[in-house]
Amino acid sequence: MFPAECAPTRRHFLMKAAAFTTAASGLALVPELAVSEESDVNIIGPKKGYSPQIGTLVSMMTWMRKVMLMSVKGMSRKDLDYLFDANSNTIGSLLMHLAATDRIYQLNTFEANTLKELPASYKEKWGVAMELGEPARKQIKGHDLDYYLNLLGETREQTLAEFRKRDDDWLLTVDKTWGWGPTNNYCKWFHVCEHESNHNGQIKFLKKRIPGAKPDSE
Repeated sequence: MFPAECAPTRRHFLMKAAAFTTAASGLALVPELAVSEESDVNIIGPKKGYSPQIGTLVSMMTWMRKVMLMSVKGMSRKDLDYLFDANSNTIGSLLMHLAATDRIYQLNTFEANTLKELPASYKEKWGVAMELGEPARKQIKGHDLDYYLNLLGETREQTLAEFRKRDDDWLLTVDKTWGWGPTNNYCKWFHVCEHESNHNGQIKFLKKRIPGAKPDSE
């Protein structure tokens, strides 16, 4: 489904998801607060064009995406291909991994594919990026930042387009076959957001260790 280090424990994940779902439920009671997708990214809550809770989820995902993109702003091809050690992933491969994550959850939640029955087209385009490790170290390199930004933008826009077609009942639909226990679509897509936060931390760690990197002000 994704590398083992990316998977949360059931207890840890459900605690985080419950906290955000509770907050989102409260916001859903005041849909008049909804703001457009183009409005202030720091406003977490319903968004025009989406059902209340989907919009709240979108606002969290949008905020996290902006933060992650700040981490890679201005990176050169050499930076994106830098390998810290033999067990690391490059920043470029992590960016492609995030795009692959959007796509795999699209297949599962929008197209009803189980993660054990993914189409060959997914495996061909995204399989290496999803699994990371040695194959990714060998294959994912030589691309500039725009290459990865385009992949991230295309997959995320597909996600948002599908979200606009759905409602809160769909978001709360429970999948009882999911690997870490009964899980609704809200939890799955919140994991995509949490997953991006996790890899943003890795990206920032690697960024500081690129030869010649300037110390940041954090």
